Formats: sequence, structure tokens, C-alpha cells
Amino acid sequence: MTLLDTVSGEKVRARHPEKEHRPDQPVLKKPDWIRVRASSSPVFTETKNIVRENNLVTVCEEAGCPNIGECWSKKHATMMIMGEICTRACAFCNVSTGKPHKLDVDEPQNVANAVAKLGLRHVVITSVDRDDLDDGGARHISDTIWAIREQSPGTTIEVLTPDFLRKDGALEVVVEARPDVFNHNIETVPGRYLTVRPGARYFHSLRLLERVKELDPAMFTKSGLMVGFGETRNEVLQLMDDLRVANVDFLTIGQYLQPTKKHHKIDRFITPDEFKSYETAAYAKGFLLVSSSPLTRSSYHADEDFSRLRAARDLQLSTA
Repeated sequence: MTLLDTVSGEKVRARHPEKEHRPDQPVLKKPDWIRVRASSSPVFTETKNIVRENNLVTVCEEAGCPNIGECWSKKHATMMIMGEICTRACAFCNVSTGKPHKLDVDEPQNVANAVAKLGLRHVVITSVDRDDLDDGGARHISDTIWAIREQSPGTTIEVLTPDFLRKDGALEVVVEARPDVFNHNIETVPGRYLTVRPGARYFHSLRLLERVKELDPAMFTKSGLMVGFGETRNEVLQLMDDLRVANVDFLTIGQYLQPTKKHHKIDRFITPDEFKSYETAAYAKGFLLVSSSPLTRSSYHADEDFSRLRAARDLQLSTA
């Protein structure tokens, strides 16, 4: 893999075998159950304006999330901090890859301002991978959490973090800031990592999630995966077991959607009945909460899901 540099601050894609266009890799036609409509809601426009006014990047736009119309019409936006250029070249992701800019020291406060203006009860903060930084951006994530706490003390905070691979002490910095939910996506089954997530390590991600619970047993942990890469049902069930060994509380499962012909191809579209079957299996394995549907994404319905997550834990403790 060769990373291309940026010229005059412009974003460029990394060259990656799985992202190279191939005539035999057409983007499959989406089935009826995966289609969504664009939003014309005035609230959608208001949310967009708040994001622009605070010079923020959202994963909703950068990753081409299919739920942006619904979420932004409810003033739910997932903030993506530390820039819009990632140091990784995952074959499923539509975020640009290259050499990132310096961190914006005003960003934590800008995010806090937007959260307050949107009146969010629950906010999801994610980021690009920043392998170029000594701490992987952990301190910047921590600063963002504290800025939100100061300005919106009633808002619950969920972070969706990078894996902090080879960044000793970085995870501890984020956990010390006490987010309400610590999310790190496992993304796919281990046998698919080489082609889907080549810069990451499956067992490192599992250990990261397990370590969060060791540092703070009361903190909710969450992880998600996409299906449709060609994984088998048994591989997904084994992944669930691995996450439970790591004491993960909340699991999300959604359909992988191929952003462009240059990205990893879709093997097939998983049916709603299959997603329901995965949900049933996951609950049987002991997850406190499971969201499994074609359009499920890590931050989709995160506000409502956090309330359900707390209720599930309260019930568990009351019956223990």
C-alpha cells in the first residue's frame, strides 16, 4: 500500500488494491428494504447550518450515511473530530486517506457549542484514525468530552474511537474523561481483516474493549460490525462470543453498503429476517442491547438506544 501525500491541503485517496476499480466489481442494486428518501425538513437545514457555522465535520456526510436525512431532521448529528483525512485506508470506508492537517485547538469548544445549540441529550463523537500523533488523538478526544461536559452537563456522551494501535497510555486518557459509552467498532470477522481493515488487528480491538471494562467496570462498552463482505453465519456468531468474553454490553450489526466501485465489493445483501436472527442470537449470548437491521449504524438512534441500555442494566442489577 502506498499513501499519497496531500498537495496544498487537498485531500487525496490512498492506493489500495481493494479500492482499485475493476470492471467485474459493479455496485449491486439495492433491494427495496435498504432504500431511503432524502429529507426536505427545515430542521435538516437548521442542523446543517449549525454544523457549518461551527466549522465541524460529521461522519454522517463524510461516510455517506444513508440515515442522514432522518437523523439530521431530529437534530442528531455525529461529530467527526481531528479532521477529515484519515491515516488508514480501510477498504469499506469513504473517508479520504492521506496526510492529515494539524489538530484544530478550537475544535473541542466548537463541538461543545454545536451540541448546546442543537440541544442534544446524547451526542456521539467519532474521529478519523490519527496514527501520525503520539497519542493517536486521545488527548483531543478527552478535551472534547470535557468541553461538552462544561457547557452541557446534562448531555450524555458516547465516543467512537480509533484502536490506538501502538499508542501506549492513549486509551487510559480517554477513559479518564468518563464518556458514558465507549464504542470501538470491530467492523468485520477476523478472516476478513486483511482485505477489509488491513491497518488494524482483530485481537487488539478486542483487547481494547476488554481493557475499558478493566479500567472502569461501570462504563458501557459498545461495538459494531458490518455484514455483506462474504462472512459466514458461524463466523459472526463466533465474533459475538469474542465480544462477550471482552464484556461488551451493546452490539450493532448493519449492512455494508459499497460507497463506490473502487471499494470492497458487496458479497450480498442480508435480509431483514437474517438480521432479526442475529439479534436473537446476540441477546441469547448475553448482550444488554442489540441493534441489528440493514440500516443500523453505530450512531443510529443512539439517543434512544442509550436510554434502553441504561434500563437494561437497571433491570439486570435489580434481578441479580
